[in-house]
Amino acid sequence: MHKIFVSTFPFCRTSPKALEVLESNGCQVVVNPLGRKMKPSEVTEAAQNFDALIAGTEELTPLVTTTKSLKLISRVGVGLDSVPLDLCKEKGIAVAYTPDAVSPAVSELALSLIVDTMRKVTYSDREIRRGEWTRPYGERIGGSTIGILGFGRIGKRVASHLLGYLPKKILVCDLLDQTESIALFNDSAHQIEKMNGMLGKNWSQTTVEQVSFQTLLKKSDALTIHLPLTKETKDLLNYENLSLMKAGAVLINTARGGIVNENDLYKVLKDNLISAAAVDVFEEEPYKGPLCELENIILTQHMGSCSNDCREDMEREAAENVVGFFSGGSWEKVV
Repeated sequence: MHKIFVSTFPFCRTSPKALEVLESNGCQVVVNPLGRKMKPSEVTEAAQNFDALIAGTEELTPLVTTTKSLKLISRVGVGLDSVPLDLCKEKGIAVAYTPDAVSPAVSELALSLIVDTMRKVTYSDREIRRGEWTRPYGERIGGSTIGILGFGRIGKRVASHLLGYLPKKILVCDLLDQTESIALFNDSAHQIEKMNGMLGKNWSQTTVEQVSFQTLLKKSDALTIHLPLTKETKDLLNYENLSLMKAGAVLINTARGGIVNENDLYKVLKDNLISAAAVDVFEEEPYKGPLCELENIILTQHMGSCSNDCREDMEREAAENVVGFFSGGSWEKVV
Protein backbone atom coordinates (compact mmCIF):
# COMPACT_ATOMS: atom_id res chain seq x y z
CA MET A 1 0.00 0.00 0.00
CA HIS A 2 1.49 3.32 -1.09
CA LYS A 3 1.14 6.35 1.19
CA ILE A 4 0.05 9.52 -0.59
CA PHE A 5 -0.02 13.00 0.93
CA VAL A 6 -2.15 15.70 -0.74
CA SER A 7 -0.81 19.18 0.01
CA THR A 8 -2.82 21.12 -2.56
CA PHE A 9 -5.87 23.10 -1.47
CA PRO A 10 -8.68 22.72 -2.35
CA PHE A 11 -8.84 19.01 -3.16
CA CYS A 12 -12.01 17.09 -4.06
CA ARG A 13 -14.13 20.04 -2.96
CA THR A 14 -16.95 19.30 -5.40
CA SER A 15 -16.01 15.88 -6.78
CA PRO A 16 -14.60 12.76 -5.05
CA LYS A 17 -13.20 11.34 -8.32
CA ALA A 18 -9.50 11.79 -7.49
CA LEU A 19 -9.82 10.19 -4.06
CA GLU A 20 -11.78 7.33 -5.58
CA VAL A 21 -9.02 6.73 -8.12
CA LEU A 22 -6.38 6.58 -5.38
CA GLU A 23 -8.28 4.55 -2.81
CA SER A 24 -9.67 2.06 -5.33
CA ASN A 25 -6.07 1.30 -6.29
CA GLY A 26 -5.01 0.60 -2.74
CA CYS A 27 -3.44 3.95 -1.85
CA GLN A 28 -3.51 5.28 1.69
CA VAL A 29 -4.34 8.97 1.36
CA VAL A 30 -3.91 11.86 3.80
CA VAL A 31 -5.27 15.24 2.66
CA ASN A 32 -4.06 18.70 3.71
CA PRO A 33 -5.90 19.25 7.03
CA LEU A 34 -5.34 23.02 7.24
CA GLY A 35 -7.99 24.25 4.80
CA ARG A 36 -5.53 26.65 3.16
CA LYS A 37 -2.29 26.72 1.17
CA MET A 38 0.43 25.02 3.18
CA LYS A 39 3.70 26.76 4.01
CA PRO A 40 6.95 25.05 2.94
CA SER A 41 7.74 24.04 6.52
CA GLU A 42 4.26 22.57 6.94
CA VAL A 43 4.54 20.49 3.77
CA THR A 44 7.98 19.31 4.84
CA GLU A 45 6.75 18.15 8.23
CA ALA A 46 3.48 16.62 7.02
CA ALA A 47 4.78 14.76 3.94
CA GLN A 48 8.10 13.52 5.28
CA ASN A 49 7.28 9.80 5.35
CA PHE A 50 5.08 9.47 2.27
CA ASP A 51 5.75 7.72 -1.04
CA ALA A 52 4.12 10.38 -3.23
CA LEU A 53 2.92 13.95 -2.99
CA ILE A 54 -0.02 15.46 -4.87
CA ALA A 55 0.95 19.12 -4.84
CA GLY A 56 -0.42 22.50 -5.76
CA THR A 57 1.82 25.57 -5.90
CA GLU A 58 3.46 24.98 -2.51
CA GLU A 59 7.23 25.55 -2.41
CA LEU A 60 8.71 22.04 -2.23
CA THR A 61 12.46 22.60 -1.99
CA PRO A 62 12.64 21.99 1.79
CA LEU A 63 10.68 18.75 1.47
CA VAL A 64 12.71 17.45 -1.46
CA THR A 65 15.95 18.37 0.34
CA THR A 66 15.09 16.36 3.46
CA THR A 67 12.87 13.48 2.32
CA LYS A 68 14.16 9.93 2.21
CA SER A 69 10.93 8.23 1.14
CA LEU A 70 9.40 10.41 -1.59
CA LYS A 71 9.37 8.81 -5.03
CA LEU A 72 6.91 10.99 -6.97
CA ILE A 73 5.54 14.54 -7.02
CA SER A 74 2.31 14.79 -8.99
CA ARG A 75 1.36 18.42 -9.66
CA VAL A 76 -2.27 19.47 -9.88
CA GLY A 77 -1.74 22.02 -12.63
CA VAL A 78 0.88 23.05 -15.15
CA GLY A 79 3.43 25.35 -13.45
CA LEU A 80 6.61 23.76 -12.09
CA ASP A 81 8.30 26.81 -10.58
CA SER A 82 7.68 25.53 -7.03
CA VAL A 83 9.27 22.14 -7.78
CA PRO A 84 13.10 21.94 -7.61
CA LEU A 85 13.45 19.87 -10.78
CA ASP A 86 17.25 19.52 -10.74
CA LEU A 87 17.18 18.38 -7.12
CA CYS A 88 14.36 15.94 -7.88
CA LYS A 89 16.41 14.48 -10.72
CA GLU A 90 19.45 14.21 -8.47
CA LYS A 91 17.46 12.37 -5.79
CA GLY A 92 15.55 10.16 -8.22
CA ILE A 93 12.15 11.72 -7.50
CA ALA A 94 9.87 11.62 -10.54
CA VAL A 95 7.68 14.61 -11.38
CA ALA A 96 4.32 14.57 -13.19
CA TYR A 97 1.83 17.30 -14.01
CA THR A 98 -1.54 17.95 -15.67
CA PRO A 99 -0.80 20.53 -18.38
CA ASP A 100 -3.96 20.27 -20.47
CA ALA A 101 -6.75 20.07 -17.89
CA VAL A 102 -6.16 23.57 -16.53
CA SER A 103 -6.01 25.45 -19.85
CA PRO A 104 -9.74 25.98 -20.55
CA ALA A 105 -10.47 27.48 -17.15
CA VAL A 106 -7.44 29.80 -17.02
CA SER A 107 -7.96 31.06 -20.58
CA GLU A 108 -11.61 31.88 -19.90
CA LEU A 109 -10.75 33.75 -16.70
CA ALA A 110 -8.10 35.74 -18.55
CA LEU A 111 -10.63 36.70 -21.22
CA SER A 112 -13.22 37.71 -18.63
CA LEU A 113 -10.67 39.91 -16.87
CA ILE A 114 -9.74 41.59 -20.15
CA VAL A 115 -13.40 42.47 -20.69
CA ASP A 116 -13.85 43.53 -17.05
CA THR A 117 -10.87 45.87 -16.96
CA MET A 118 -11.49 47.36 -20.40
CA ARG A 119 -15.21 47.97 -19.76
CA LYS A 120 -14.76 48.92 -16.06
CA VAL A 121 -17.31 46.36 -14.85
CA THR A 122 -15.92 45.81 -11.35
CA TYR A 123 -15.18 49.53 -11.02
CA SER A 124 -18.83 50.31 -11.79
CA ASP A 125 -19.97 47.77 -9.20
CA ARG A 126 -17.80 49.48 -6.58
CA GLU A 127 -19.28 52.87 -7.48
CA ILE A 128 -22.84 51.67 -6.98
CA ARG A 129 -21.94 50.25 -3.56
CA ARG A 130 -20.60 53.72 -2.64
CA GLY A 131 -23.83 55.35 -3.79
CA GLU A 132 -22.27 56.73 -6.99
CA TRP A 133 -23.49 56.49 -10.59
CA THR A 134 -21.09 57.93 -13.21
CA ARG A 135 -21.69 55.31 -15.97
CA PRO A 136 -17.96 55.02 -16.79
CA TYR A 137 -16.90 54.60 -20.40
CA GLY A 138 -14.52 51.85 -21.44
CA GLU A 139 -13.03 50.22 -24.50
CA ARG A 140 -14.13 47.21 -26.56
CA ILE A 141 -11.93 44.31 -27.53
CA GLY A 142 -13.32 44.78 -31.04
CA GLY A 143 -11.01 47.23 -32.78
CA SER A 144 -8.36 47.08 -30.04
CA THR A 145 -4.89 45.54 -30.06
CA ILE A 146 -4.56 42.67 -27.60
CA GLY A 147 -1.14 41.43 -26.55
CA ILE A 148 -0.41 37.87 -25.42
CA LEU A 149 2.88 37.31 -23.59
CA GLY A 150 3.59 33.59 -23.86
CA PHE A 151 1.96 31.60 -26.66
CA GLY A 152 1.77 28.09 -25.22
CA ARG A 153 -1.32 26.04 -24.39
CA ILE A 154 -3.13 28.81 -22.52
CA GLY A 155 -1.95 31.71 -24.67
CA LYS A 156 -3.23 29.97 -27.80
CA ARG A 157 -6.60 29.32 -26.14
CA VAL A 158 -6.90 32.99 -25.21
CA ALA A 159 -6.18 33.92 -28.83
CA SER A 160 -8.86 31.54 -30.08
CA HIS A 161 -11.41 33.09 -27.71
CA LEU A 162 -10.41 36.59 -28.81
CA LEU A 163 -10.95 35.91 -32.51
CA GLY A 164 -14.72 36.03 -32.10
CA TYR A 165 -14.47 39.52 -30.60
CA LEU A 166 -12.68 40.77 -33.74
CA PRO A 167 -9.82 42.77 -32.24
CA LYS A 168 -7.85 44.87 -34.71
CA LYS A 169 -4.69 42.90 -33.92
CA ILE A 170 -3.52 40.10 -31.67
CA LEU A 171 0.17 40.56 -30.91
CA VAL A 172 2.12 37.53 -29.69
CA CYS A 173 5.47 37.51 -27.92
CA ASP A 174 7.11 34.13 -27.35
CA LEU A 175 10.62 32.67 -27.22
CA LEU A 176 9.69 30.18 -29.93
CA ASP A 177 8.97 30.99 -33.56
CA GLN A 178 5.17 30.76 -33.77
CA THR A 179 4.90 31.31 -37.54
CA GLU A 180 3.04 28.06 -38.18
CA SER A 181 0.53 28.56 -35.37
CA ILE A 182 -0.04 32.19 -36.34
CA ALA A 183 -0.82 31.18 -39.94
CA LEU A 184 -3.59 28.92 -38.64
CA PHE A 185 -5.00 31.69 -36.47
CA ASN A 186 -4.97 34.17 -39.34
CA ASP A 187 -6.85 31.68 -41.50
CA SER A 188 -9.42 31.25 -38.73
CA ALA A 189 -9.73 35.02 -38.37
CA HIS A 190 -10.50 35.29 -42.09
CA GLN A 191 -13.29 32.71 -41.78
CA ILE A 192 -14.79 34.57 -38.81
CA GLU A 193 -14.64 37.81 -40.77
CA LYS A 194 -16.64 36.20 -43.60
CA MET A 195 -19.28 34.90 -41.17
CA ASN A 196 -19.70 38.32 -39.62
CA GLY A 197 -19.98 39.80 -43.12
CA MET A 198 -22.96 37.54 -43.69
CA LEU A 199 -24.67 39.33 -40.80
CA GLY A 200 -24.44 42.61 -42.65
CA LYS A 201 -21.56 44.00 -40.61
CA ASN A 202 -18.56 45.79 -42.08
CA TRP A 203 -15.76 44.14 -40.12
CA SER A 204 -12.04 44.42 -40.76
CA GLN A 205 -10.03 41.22 -40.51
CA THR A 206 -8.16 40.48 -37.29
CA THR A 207 -4.45 39.82 -37.81
CA VAL A 208 -2.20 37.82 -35.51
CA GLU A 209 1.46 38.82 -35.48
CA GLN A 210 4.55 37.81 -33.52
CA VAL A 211 6.46 40.81 -32.17
CA SER A 212 9.28 41.70 -29.79
CA PHE A 213 8.68 42.22 -26.09
CA GLN A 214 9.19 45.97 -26.41
CA THR A 215 6.70 46.22 -29.28
CA LEU A 216 4.18 44.17 -27.34
CA LEU A 217 4.39 46.54 -24.39
CA LYS A 218 4.13 49.70 -26.51
CA LYS A 219 1.34 48.60 -28.87
CA SER A 220 -1.08 46.56 -26.70
CA ASP A 221 -4.34 48.04 -25.43
CA ALA A 222 -4.65 44.98 -23.19
CA LEU A 223 -1.76 42.69 -22.28
CA THR A 224 -2.38 39.22 -20.83
CA ILE A 225 0.47 37.15 -19.37
CA HIS A 226 0.82 33.39 -19.92
CA LEU A 227 4.45 32.62 -19.03
CA PRO A 228 6.00 30.23 -16.52
CA LEU A 229 7.89 31.77 -13.60
CA THR A 230 11.62 31.26 -14.15
CA LYS A 231 14.82 33.13 -13.32
CA GLU A 232 14.42 34.91 -16.67
CA THR A 233 10.78 35.93 -16.14
CA LYS A 234 11.06 36.93 -12.47
CA ASP A 235 10.13 40.65 -12.23
CA LEU A 236 9.96 40.82 -16.02
CA LEU A 237 7.12 43.33 -15.73
CA ASN A 238 9.00 45.88 -13.61
CA TYR A 239 8.55 49.64 -13.42
CA GLU A 240 10.73 50.30 -16.46
CA ASN A 241 8.84 47.86 -18.69
CA LEU A 242 5.38 48.68 -17.32
CA SER A 243 6.07 52.35 -18.05
CA LEU A 244 6.37 51.51 -21.76
CA MET A 245 2.70 50.56 -21.92
CA LYS A 246 0.00 52.92 -23.18
CA ALA A 247 -1.65 55.18 -20.60
CA GLY A 248 -5.01 53.62 -21.46
CA ALA A 249 -3.77 50.02 -21.43
CA VAL A 250 -4.77 47.25 -19.03
CA LEU A 251 -2.61 44.40 -17.70
CA ILE A 252 -3.86 40.90 -16.86
CA ASN A 253 -1.82 38.31 -14.93
CA THR A 254 -3.30 34.85 -14.49
CA ALA A 255 0.09 33.11 -14.84
CA ARG A 256 2.33 33.34 -11.77
CA GLY A 257 3.05 35.82 -9.02
CA GLY A 258 6.56 37.21 -9.38
CA ILE A 259 6.41 37.78 -13.12
CA VAL A 260 4.91 41.19 -12.38
CA ASN A 261 6.76 43.12 -9.68
CA GLU A 262 3.93 43.94 -7.28
CA ASN A 263 5.54 47.06 -5.79
CA ASP A 264 6.24 48.46 -9.25
CA LEU A 265 2.72 47.66 -10.41
CA TYR A 266 1.38 49.56 -7.40
CA LYS A 267 3.40 52.65 -8.37
CA VAL A 268 2.36 52.48 -12.02
CA LEU A 269 -1.33 52.13 -11.16
CA LYS A 270 -1.27 54.80 -8.44
CA ASP A 271 0.33 57.26 -10.86
CA ASN A 272 -2.16 56.25 -13.60
CA LEU A 273 0.63 55.31 -16.01
CA ILE A 274 -1.68 52.52 -17.16
CA SER A 275 -5.45 52.41 -16.89
CA ALA A 276 -6.05 49.24 -14.86
CA ALA A 277 -4.88 45.75 -14.00
CA ALA A 278 -6.31 42.41 -12.95
CA VAL A 279 -4.16 40.02 -10.93
CA ASP A 280 -5.05 36.43 -10.00
CA VAL A 281 -1.62 35.32 -8.78
CA PHE A 282 0.73 36.73 -6.15
CA GLU A 283 4.20 36.16 -4.74
CA GLU A 284 2.73 35.40 -1.32
CA GLU A 285 -0.76 33.96 -1.01
CA PRO A 286 -3.24 34.77 0.45
CA TYR A 287 -2.39 38.31 -0.71
CA LYS A 288 -2.68 41.17 1.79
CA GLY A 289 -0.44 43.82 0.22
CA PRO A 290 -0.81 47.45 -0.88
CA LEU A 291 -2.55 46.68 -4.19
CA CYS A 292 -5.68 46.24 -2.06
CA GLU A 293 -5.71 50.03 -1.56
CA LEU A 294 -6.23 50.81 -5.26
CA GLU A 295 -9.50 51.19 -7.15
CA ASN A 296 -8.09 50.53 -10.62
CA ILE A 297 -7.19 46.88 -10.03
CA ILE A 298 -9.16 43.64 -9.76
CA LEU A 299 -7.74 41.07 -7.35
CA THR A 300 -8.82 37.43 -7.48
CA GLN A 301 -7.79 34.43 -5.42
CA HIS A 302 -5.49 32.33 -7.67
CA MET A 303 -8.68 30.86 -9.09
CA GLY A 304 -7.74 30.47 -12.74
CA SER A 305 -8.15 26.70 -12.45
CA CYS A 306 -11.20 26.86 -10.21
CA SER A 307 -14.01 25.79 -12.50
CA ASN A 308 -15.74 22.64 -11.29
CA ASP A 309 -15.01 20.63 -14.44
CA CYS A 310 -11.37 21.64 -14.89
CA ARG A 311 -10.55 21.22 -11.23
CA GLU A 312 -12.07 17.72 -11.27
CA ASP A 313 -10.05 16.84 -14.38
CA MET A 314 -6.80 18.19 -12.90
CA GLU A 315 -7.19 16.33 -9.63
CA ARG A 316 -8.24 13.10 -11.33
CA GLU A 317 -5.31 13.25 -13.76
CA ALA A 318 -2.89 13.96 -10.90
CA ALA A 319 -4.27 10.91 -9.09
CA GLU A 320 -4.04 8.80 -12.26
CA ASN A 321 -0.41 9.87 -12.62
CA VAL A 322 0.25 8.50 -9.13
CA VAL A 323 -1.50 5.20 -9.85
CA GLY A 324 0.18 4.88 -13.24
CA PHE A 325 3.61 5.56 -11.78
CA PHE A 326 3.38 2.90 -9.08
CA SER A 327 1.65 0.32 -11.28
CA GLY A 328 3.86 0.80 -14.32
CA GLY A 329 0.96 2.21 -16.32
CA SER A 330 0.37 5.54 -18.08
CA TRP A 331 1.55 8.85 -16.66
CA GLU A 332 3.21 12.01 -17.94
CA LYS A 333 6.84 12.25 -16.84
CA VAL A 334 8.59 15.61 -16.72
CA VAL A 335 11.97 14.82 -15.20
